[in-house]
Amino acid sequence: MFSKILIANRGEIAVRIIKTCRRMGIATVVVYSEADADSMAVEMADETVFIGPPPAAQSYLVADKIIAACRETGAEAIHPGFGFLSENAGFAKRCAAEGIVFIGPNPHAIEAMGDKIESKKFATKAGVSVVPGHIGEIDDTAHAIKISEGIGYPVMIKASAGGGGKGIRVAWTRQDVEEGFPAVKAEAKASFGDDRIFIEKFIESPRHIEIQVLGDKHGNVVHLFERECSIQRRNQKVIEEAPSPLLDAKTRAAMGAQAVALAKAVQYDSAGTVEFVAGQDKSFFFLEMNTRLQVEHPVTELITGVDLVEQMIRSAHGETLPFAQKDLKIDGWAMESRIYAEDPYRGFLPSIGRLVRYDPPQEGEVAGGKVRNDAGVREGDEISMFYDPMISKLSTWAKTREGAIDVMGRALEDFHIEGLGQNIPFLAAVMDQPRFRSGKLSTNYIKDEFPDGFQGLPPSEAQRDLIAAVALSMHRTLLARAAPDQLRRDWIVVVGHEKREVRVIGNGGGVVIESEGKKLHLEGVRWRPGQPSFRGSLDGREFTAAVKPAAEGFVVRHRATTLHVLVLTPRSAELHERLPPKKAADTSKMVVSPMPGLVVTLDVAVGQQVRSGEAVAVIEAMKMQNIIRAERDGVVKAVNAGAGDSVAADEVLVEFA
Repeated sequence: MFSKILIANRGEIAVRIIKTCRRMGIATVVVYSEADADSMAVEMADETVFIGPPPAAQSYLVADKIIAACRETGAEAIHPGFGFLSENAGFAKRCAAEGIVFIGPNPHAIEAMGDKIESKKFATKAGVSVVPGHIGEIDDTAHAIKISEGIGYPVMIKASAGGGGKGIRVAWTRQDVEEGFPAVKAEAKASFGDDRIFIEKFIESPRHIEIQVLGDKHGNVVHLFERECSIQRRNQKVIEEAPSPLLDAKTRAAMGAQAVALAKAVQYDSAGTVEFVAGQDKSFFFLEMNTRLQVEHPVTELITGVDLVEQMIRSAHGETLPFAQKDLKIDGWAMESRIYAEDPYRGFLPSIGRLVRYDPPQEGEVAGGKVRNDAGVREGDEISMFYDPMISKLSTWAKTREGAIDVMGRALEDFHIEGLGQNIPFLAAVMDQPRFRSGKLSTNYIKDEFPDGFQGLPPSEAQRDLIAAVALSMHRTLLARAAPDQLRRDWIVVVGHEKREVRVIGNGGGVVIESEGKKLHLEGVRWRPGQPSFRGSLDGREFTAAVKPAAEGFVVRHRATTLHVLVLTPRSAELHERLPPKKAADTSKMVVSPMPGLVVTLDVAVGQQVRSGEAVAVIEAMKMQNIIRAERDGVVKAVNAGAGDSVAADEVLVEFA
């Protein structure tokens, strides 16, 4: 076995690989850029090598620097993780030429399957059904428009070397191609160093199902069943699960057999994923093959008990697979939620900054299942604009799908992050939705369920009770410290716009709250002033709520529901109703940057007439280019930024007269 492995990656996946290497007794080397100098991966590795500035093109994508780091440290093998150089056949060949083992598939397999254009040609020759499209390079925007109109809208514009949801746009009209094609080329060049593009038919209401395969250097290939990754936003997977609620045993076997046949045809000898687009009728088409470890591999590990990183290492070392297809079984159900640094209340736009608080749920066995959190960050770390916005991957397991969803919902309650926008409320909303729980999924799920964007969910009756009880308990705790003589039994609690009379009965180990003709038993409270999480049990059901003081009262969030709560005496409530409402500031004449980032282009000038929906600027953040559009007609009065400028969230870019 290898004695030392270099990890040519960063963040969560670098930490994940280190953990397996430690268990196997293998020393690790981590390379790092300036942005990652104080990272968790750097702290955990046995050795580290600095490789340059934050942009990936100057550090993690520079093969010479990675090879030099191997030479410097004596590492025998390189694990590329995912992204960066993981699907670069040239890099795999370079490793072989230098006498360094590449922990991934052989270069032939990467070339045949890793390039999305070539993989479709190969699959077509092999008799595999593929999605209709233009398999070939595209010259320019005019050529892209001609191809798109020939295929018929909608079409998907994709980077050939793409991955991780980057370098993809769905075009529904000619204008979408005109704007999307150059944006995809730019993203592809920046993220992968390869701006080749292809276009294929976009299948409406599809499901995204992928088969995990694993091969060795002795011709053995197995599949480890499927993952469903249909909950996507901007073609970026958000929630994954294994197995899929769509498939029956017959379809699962057919997809698995096709994935294995394809892998064997290219002598595949590592972990890889064959992706399919599936119809609601269980029909399926080959989409692409990812010749690397997938971000969502934990759900496969949870239902099979197989450590995929370990098997990649053993395969690269020349060992034979320790199991055959008949030895693999599905045990239970697993869910994965990707915790992203993004603001779901603002169209899921990237949110960079420091993790002022980072308090994940406890890992391991829990009532009804298991919790696993794969992360590469700690409290105080910064989420950089230079890399992917994922903070961590929260996974749960239970015997049934409903059980795995319930464990996930509870784990999301216990996950607390402050300092930047994050998508935990959105993930919690999905877990609570009847449609998701029913398994009726498609890649249009987010667009279908949140057509006007995500603004949280309205509170259920149980949540109104819970939030009222939490606010009352907090208020009484603060009052007991500041003015104990003002403690009383009767209060008015204003939850959102709803006013309710409550009475507190008893103290000691628990509090009984009488409200609207029912008694609520609040027990096991774990909260002190200043803490951002309130834990307790209401009527025997444990919960966690995110809490913070407001200018008046408290803001309490439980899962996807956030409410402003006031706890008042009857007299104070009477006077409060007489206060005039505050008027919101008028920003209708401004175009603001919805996120911190870099201005790529600013396409308007003073005096120019702009129409609603017209592109005004392009802002790049976390390797994604975002088109900013005018929300109203107007004449430009002032332009406050230009190409190359760094801008903050809510910074005014353009003002209208």
